[in-house]
Amino acid sequence: MEITPIQMFRREMEREAQTTKKFLSIIPEDKYEWQPHPKSMKLIQLVTHIAELPTWFELILTTNGIDFEANEYKPKQINNNAELMAHFEESLENGLASLDKYGDVDLWQLWPISSGAMVFTNNPRLDEMRNTASQVVHHRAQLGVYLRLLNVPIPGSYGPSSDEM
Repeated sequence: MEITPIQMFRREMEREAQTTKKFLSIIPEDKYEWQPHPKSMKLIQLVTHIAELPTWFELILTTNGIDFEANEYKPKQINNNAELMAHFEESLENGLASLDKYGDVDLWQLWPISSGAMVFTNNPRLDEMRNTASQVVHHRAQLGVYLRLLNVPIPGSYGPSSDEM
């Protein structure tokens, strides 16, 4: 049986969501405004971004690109971990549903990411979907560093963590 790229992303999203939930569920609410360095995101910015990333699949599959200059970014206001988890669940549901609904879209169509005249990338949709899936893992690892610096035990991702051994 041959698996399509859409089926692959669906399976990956479902699998990675389990690990992401473990990380998002242990965020110390009293540290939302903490950041490890002035150039780093605040903890709440990082976890909100992680929680919303699954919605990028619908964006990639239903638009012809994104121009950040023309589309102001407005992150969802998160006040506590219950809201954070609900936001992630909604985003995940959106991402999975979009894969089911728009799976017949041309994945080789170029999907530019720009800010006005400055073009950051102009890759096929398939590549941007891969980048989105990678972003979840990348930012979750970044979150692991934040949690370590805050002395929060780290859950395992692809096996037990040193905190779970």
